[in-house]
Amino acid sequence: MDGPKILEQTWAMLLRTRKRNGHWVGTPVNVAVDGDRAYFSTLASSAKVKRMRNFDQVEVAPCTLRGKPTGATFTARARLLEGEEAAEAQRRMRAKYPIVYRFNVPIEHRLKRTHGNLYELSEFRAQG
Repeated sequence: MDGPKILEQTWAMLLRTRKRNGHWVGTPVNVAVDGDRAYFSTLASSAKVKRMRNFDQVEVAPCTLRGKPTGATFTARARLLEGEEAAEAQRRMRAKYPIVYRFNVPIEHRLKRTHGNLYELSEFRAQG
């Protein structure tokens, strides 16, 4: 089974981004899938945004809410979305997670005085 199909069946994925010193940092994030592409959002002020700006190659795996991997790990390329692409990704996230993306996320953005960035994952490759 390929990466997007596995991620389509999970509530969250473990997103691992690489630091400049070579260490990997994992964070559980929500994921929505459309064909061979996957989408996720994160706060614009989060450290993973900076790490993905430096290194667009990431590792992803299905996981529990707390970030414990529950399946195979894949490498992928992350790309920041803007304009209509970001709006479409936002619609997909709201469709899969209606409560989270209609209520919780907007409140979090207001409280933290930031906005969300939407990313597309592509070029999935199985690891190992």
